[in-house]
Amino acid sequence: MAPAVAPAAPAISSLGWLLIGFRLLLMVALLCVCVPLHYLWKLLGLDRFWPRVFLAGIGIVAGLDLKRHGQRQRGALLLSNHVSWLDIPALSHAANSAFIAHDGLAQFGLLKWLCDMNETVFIARHKRSDVGNQAEQIRLAMDHGGTLTLFPEGTTSDGTGIIPFKSSLLGALEPLPEGAVVQPVALVYEDVPEVSWVGEEPGLDNFKRILARLRPVRLDVHFLPPVSGEDLTNRKTITAAAQAAIGGVVR
Repeated sequence: MAPAVAPAAPAISSLGWLLIGFRLLLMVALLCVCVPLHYLWKLLGLDRFWPRVFLAGIGIVAGLDLKRHGQRQRGALLLSNHVSWLDIPALSHAANSAFIAHDGLAQFGLLKWLCDMNETVFIARHKRSDVGNQAEQIRLAMDHGGTLTLFPEGTTSDGTGIIPFKSSLLGALEPLPEGAVVQPVALVYEDVPEVSWVGEEPGLDNFKRILARLRPVRLDVHFLPPVSGEDLTNRKTITAAAQAAIGGVVR
């Protein structure tokens, strides 16, 4: 797949700026409601209900229109293609998922705080000595019945295909926890060029571009059959099986 090139940033109209402002106000209001309730839930020993409400709400405010296909396996490790920051609210909404993310995100205070509320598991691919600890964090999250999502491309694609999956990203999952279910998920956006975040486009420009849209962002979430049999042998076979399954849908 050829390197993706970011689309030229179109000028945002006056109506677009109004939409951005209105949507940002709604997102801030969501945050102000969900954060106190989240900490109250934690004091009561309840699960992470409010981070899911917040992320699902962010998707709705941004214009996300979801359609689910297939059967989601509860408590599974989801392997998904990665197109946009909207993938996060989409999978949080559609699968009640937390995420496995690169520890570089933890360097941004506000972002780390939001990720921690949704029980994000941070992994450091360059720290071989920490693989055991990372694996334990992932196992604990899965043992508690939680759904986790990993993006094995390691970056975002333009959505017209997939980037070869990196089996190294599954290093902390080898061997798999006993009884673990690995399920591929294919994300297919209707307006891929207008939604994907690729090339050298700054994240803020992509964020504004999506919030300025008048039309909804239509997304089909395909829950594919879980990886099974010999495909579960090791991280390379798991990665290959997931890539083949998702690649058959994202074309």
